[in-house]
Amino acid sequence: MNRAVGRTGGLAVGLVAVFLSGGPPVRPSAVLPACDPDNGGITLPAGFCAVVVADQVGTARHLALAPNGDLFVAIAGGRSGSGGVLALRDTTGDGKADVQQSIGSEGGTGIALGKGALYFGTASTVYRYTMRAGSLAPLGAPDVIVKDLPVGGHSAKNLALAPDGRTLFVNIGSATNSCQVADRSNESRGEDPCPELAYRAGVWRFDPTQLDQTRLSGTRFATGIRNAVGLAFAPSGELYATQHGRDQLGQNWSKLFTIEQSAEKPSEELFKLSEGADFGWPYCYHDAELGHLVLAPEYGGDGKEVGRCKDKQEPLVAFPGHWAPDGLTFYAGTQFPERYRGGAFIAFHGSWNRAPLPQAGYRVAFVPFKNGKPVGGYETFADGFWKQDSAGPKHRPVGVAVGPDGSLYITDDAAGRIWRVMYRGR
Repeated sequence: MNRAVGRTGGLAVGLVAVFLSGGPPVRPSAVLPACDPDNGGITLPAGFCAVVVADQVGTARHLALAPNGDLFVAIAGGRSGSGGVLALRDTTGDGKADVQQSIGSEGGTGIALGKGALYFGTASTVYRYTMRAGSLAPLGAPDVIVKDLPVGGHSAKNLALAPDGRTLFVNIGSATNSCQVADRSNESRGEDPCPELAYRAGVWRFDPTQLDQTRLSGTRFATGIRNAVGLAFAPSGELYATQHGRDQLGQNWSKLFTIEQSAEKPSEELFKLSEGADFGWPYCYHDAELGHLVLAPEYGGDGKEVGRCKDKQEPLVAFPGHWAPDGLTFYAGTQFPERYRGGAFIAFHGSWNRAPLPQAGYRVAFVPFKNGKPVGGYETFADGFWKQDSAGPKHRPVGVAVGPDGSLYITDDAAGRIWRVMYRGR
């Protein structure tokens, strides 16, 4: 059902009907809208500002933008309400969505837009909606592209559609923390070989035009990835992913690690994926202090031994432990200054297990790229999401995407806020 977004006002019923029935697309204005005086509560580098596109929309996860500037947002649902896809449109040019359309009700994280198609990934299924250009509503019920994907554990099935639209990549996260015989238990050894690697803990590829595929219909593209919630193509056409590192080094292996060390280790990671690549989970984890992969204690490691990890692929960039990288996008626009072009924006959902150290993450970071390679590590781009109170973090970034005018969009699944970040110049 279409309705006006909470605090942004409404439109005449007849006008809304035209928009939702596939009328002429609303083109983004060449003139950027005014920013909110407080940037919607976040802090940004000099020259940047933000407007809140929509607020309190539910558990907003990943998002995709149409060529006309419409937003399609995956809603996880759960206790906070129904899921599905939320389509948003700004018809007045003030940067705030004033028309919205709900598509489906099953919760999910993954979303991708192709020519005439909207793909949506729930915990077990990838759906495809047929879309008319310029419309917020699908032409009918969705087709099932992939079904019966494994659920439980790390269940977010996020998506990346190849630039040519011919291959759909799906993250299938691990069921366990580190493939122990008894998951998350004190000094429980790891299963060797880890049986999960045959059907989880990697990225699979599927045909986006074929109906009713299962995991067995697809091809495992890369393996040894505990949970790649961030999955995106660079302007060069290469596929990248982020990884959520394992937990509980100190809690489960107290003879080898202190709780303080466990709060800092292992690293979160950024990878470039290639066919057949193996990034080491569960046998290995990345130690930022040592600067390389080491053997996990479940497989006989002591925090320093490399062992079988010498044959696994190292990350391109390592980030602090337990920051939880959820969103990944590459900047292919021209609105931002030159140094941002081709670089990666990563949304960190924030930690839950860095105690006794302060919880951390809760930001959008930027990784500069030059000649297709990351340079200079990472820097914080957007901050201020963390507002700790008795109810927990106020905002938790999840999705990042670049609009057709070069604006950067950020979603939040704690308070359901969506920001549009723009560059105004110094």
